[in-house]
Amino acid sequence: MLELTKKQTTGKFVEMRLRAPAKDAARILTATKEFWRLAGYEVRETNDEGEELFDASEVFPDSHPGAILRGFRLREELTQKQLAELAKLKPHHISEMENGKRPIGKDVAKRLGEALNANFKVFL
Repeated sequence: MLELTKKQTTGKFVEMRLRAPAKDAARILTATKEFWRLAGYEVRETNDEGEELFDASEVFPDSHPGAILRGFRLREELTQKQLAELAKLKPHHISEMENGKRPIGKDVAKRLGEALNANFKVFL
């Protein structure tokens, strides 16, 4: 039988392990995370290798929809004029959006997403 807890190594924390049937693992993981949240602890998401995942806003705090638009446009090697033609917009509107002077609405975001091969939600 496996130990359910290991010897404390820091005096502040203890490592705990849980063994569950594979078919129930996802449901138990969700419940466990919710338990920790309810107990007042921050629960960070991890990938399959156990590496901590971060929200894009944490990694790029100064990012805004215009900067994201510029990045996608440059990735596709398009000028503002070329993108405007593809998305059926005026070229100066692209410039204003990239510089944060014009908001990007849902309809425009959908056209930009299609033109840039991206999910439109990244522009909102």
